Amino acid sequence: MPDTNPDTNPDTNNATRQAESAEARPVADRGVTPMMAQYLEIKAGYPDALLFYRMGDFYEMFHDDAVIASAALDITLTKRGKHEGADIAMCGVPVHSADGYLSRLIRKGFKVAVCEQIEDPAEARKRGNKSVVRRDVVRLVTPGTLTEDELLDARNHNYLAALAETGAGGQGGGGVAGVRFGLAWLDMSTGDFHVQPLGAADLGAVLARLSPGELLLPEKLLQRPELFEVFADWKDRMTPMPSSRFDSENARRRVESLFEVKALDAFGEFERAELAAVGALLDYVELTQKGKLPRLSPPRRQRQGSVMEIDAATRRNLELSQALNGGRAGTLLAAIDRTVTGAGARLLAARLAGPLTDAAAVSARQDVVAFLIEQDALRDDLRRRLRRCPDIERALSRLSLGRGGPRDLAAVRDGLAEAGEMRALLAAEKLAPLPADLGGILKDLGFHDPLVERLQRALASDLPLQARDGGFIATGYDARLDEYRGLRDESRKLIAALQSRYAEETGIANLKIRHNNVLGYYIEVTPTQAPRMPSGADAPFIHRQTLASAVRYSTVELADLQQEIASAADKAQAIELQLFENLVIEIDQRSAGVALAAAALAGLDVATALAELALQGRWCRPKVDDGTAFHIAAGRHPVVEAALAKNQAGGFVANDCDLADERRLWLVTGPNMAGKSTFLRQNALIAILAQMGAFVPADAAHIGIVDRLFSRVGAADDLARGRSTFMVEMVETAVILNQATPRSLVILDEIGRGTATFDGLSIAWACVEHLHEVNRSRALFATHYHELTTLAAKLPSLACHAMRVKEWQGEVIFLHEVAAGAADRSYGIHVARLAGLPAAAVARAEEVLATLEQGEQAGVLTRLADDLPLFAAARQQQQPPGFSETPAVPSAVEERLSEINPDDLTPRQALELLYALKRLSENL
Repeated sequence: MPDTNPDTNPDTNNATRQAESAEARPVADRGVTPMMAQYLEIKAGYPDALLFYRMGDFYEMFHDDAVIASAALDITLTKRGKHEGADIAMCGVPVHSADGYLSRLIRKGFKVAVCEQIEDPAEARKRGNKSVVRRDVVRLVTPGTLTEDELLDARNHNYLAALAETGAGGQGGGGVAGVRFGLAWLDMSTGDFHVQPLGAADLGAVLARLSPGELLLPEKLLQRPELFEVFADWKDRMTPMPSSRFDSENARRRVESLFEVKALDAFGEFERAELAAVGALLDYVELTQKGKLPRLSPPRRQRQGSVMEIDAATRRNLELSQALNGGRAGTLLAAIDRTVTGAGARLLAARLAGPLTDAAAVSARQDVVAFLIEQDALRDDLRRRLRRCPDIERALSRLSLGRGGPRDLAAVRDGLAEAGEMRALLAAEKLAPLPADLGGILKDLGFHDPLVERLQRALASDLPLQARDGGFIATGYDARLDEYRGLRDESRKLIAALQSRYAEETGIANLKIRHNNVLGYYIEVTPTQAPRMPSGADAPFIHRQTLASAVRYSTVELADLQQEIASAADKAQAIELQLFENLVIEIDQRSAGVALAAAALAGLDVATALAELALQGRWCRPKVDDGTAFHIAAGRHPVVEAALAKNQAGGFVANDCDLADERRLWLVTGPNMAGKSTFLRQNALIAILAQMGAFVPADAAHIGIVDRLFSRVGAADDLARGRSTFMVEMVETAVILNQATPRSLVILDEIGRGTATFDGLSIAWACVEHLHEVNRSRALFATHYHELTTLAAKLPSLACHAMRVKEWQGEVIFLHEVAAGAADRSYGIHVARLAGLPAAAVARAEEVLATLEQGEQAGVLTRLADDLPLFAAARQQQQPPGFSETPAVPSAVEERLSEINPDDLTPRQALELLYALKRLSENL
């Protein structure tokens, strides 16, 4: 069979690249080439982005873009021609593997303008040999506007967010107290669209919850000193925009037009700042997508205070979704994730990031989990079918943007088919009445059988990535397509037969008929075989091209056959592409229902995953209400417990926690290594799990809604902002004392340890009093300052608890249990021994401790400083026996040496002196 595939023919690719690259060859002393003029004109419109300039099978970059990209991608930087007297730097990446390079650039914070050829090169040649193929930017790729699976994490949302403001600060006021912010965010890959009003105090926590891939904001906000701290963590993700883009009235009209409504009341009562943020977001999406908008759900308004606010420091300290080392392993999300679809994983992460503050909504989610725990067969069937569900959300978004392919159609087909099967499972009469939220999921799964049936008939079993590759419409779906495919395929058989006949007629067995985009079909033989080809005026073979490795010919018969093949293939491709567009249009017309089904599948995945988790871990359903209770019976740390089970390191020691009103502040003392930090963290994590609608690792739990969660656990500096560990600790503590409310939960560990003893004790003392008297929050306060236990007599809601320790035969055993009372010792020296401090240092530490514990009598510290037996003992161990460190009288040898000037000695005198010193030493 002849090689007729231009994608696998090296001559085709080489010829195409050479033809396109010819545009880049400057003519000496003629100034800017037409191609470079075009490049510079397009680049001027995107000064802040790297320009991927399509040339044949490559995206090329020039000048500064090439220098930057070659370093970022570790690819070769070359030079070609000159511009304004300087060499033109150049590098490129293949089109077929561009997504991998794009992903690396986006992760490093770059934006990329993708410039495609929008004209057939043949059309350009009609305008003249020096005409340049028309090109234009078809898309601006930024961190917040990704849609391709290759560029995204399937298990995480990628939000594009916009922030706007109204109020005194927006008019040049000196502060943010009177400012109202509006934050809008969407995930372009799924169409998820939200908006929320918020005050300045909530801004940092909301951004930490969303962790947007890109944040749009007015340029004026960057000039506000009071917001510098909030934006410090997002400076690499911020895209400043002109303030004119944040116009609330224009935004209102835009949203009404987009969603075809006369008023936005059905979506919520939006504040001006919210509308301004929505408008800026839509403008930016349209700008980056060159006029196209993805399928977007109507903006859902999230009222302020509807989720538990958790600031960035607390999320970092608790390692909710990202560990301190930057990875996912060891996080709460990794420990609880049992989802089996990408959409379910994204929904689980979103629920974990924003636990609810509506007790009724929490209870409704728990009802679904409890129902699925009881229905073993149903749960197993659902999870088995969910595993076969593709990511409908992202496929739908790509199709709406014109970036989808046949596999996205198949994703919609297969996902909706499984949705239909799960709809039947949930609607079975034998099931008990469904909980309200599960009934909503059943309704949202909808009825999509006609669409599924059409897609099943239309799509072939083996699908290409792109529609232009063809072959994705099943045989029998369209009669005209089948007819042209038959003509095309029959013609190819004729090509094969023609090749065999020509080989027989010429006697050249390895004669081939090949194809490329320049010559079309041609006959090829080697140079040594060329003399055997019939030549002359009457010969059928017409010479076309001579290369070093081949000689190429054509015939009238072959040219006629080529025209017939091209006509049939082109018509078949045109019909197939039209059928593809028809299927996309049909899906788009049903996109609202398809999106609801996709969301319902994600909800089912999360619910079944949480049920599976509760069964595996023996977790209980917590009672969540609007009170201020916080009672945990035999609570456990979900991450530590999972790690112990994985490593077969024994069971986790469970502990109770009861922060009732009369003991809402626990002062926890005890040694390091005894589990104080684990105890603090586990209670915070249990509160998060409870309010996201999950079961919790405990025997029983009753939690009053927590509006804000604060954690100050662990120690780390922030050198980038010039902050020491202690400064970071004080900043985070200040946030807690300024923002915590009576409905908040606060966990604090070792406040004040980073400074002098009395300073640290004073700060810790004041913090305990402030939490008790001013914030009145439910709080766990761990400390080594045992002196704080005396506050129990003064503060009625302060309860002292300690980590239990057992001493046996001189050894200390940490029991990891929390009990009422106060610890009498910290056992720090024991921990130092476990860490491997030298025995001499440990012994000296015990001696100093014993002295200090005698009391604070005057002079005790000075006496300890003057008496340094530790260092004296160390020196004695290093000196030979009999050696005196400070001899009272110089020895004879020393006296003799003191009289000598080595520079005055001859070699013979030095040798004699050495013998004399030896005799002196023997007589000592």
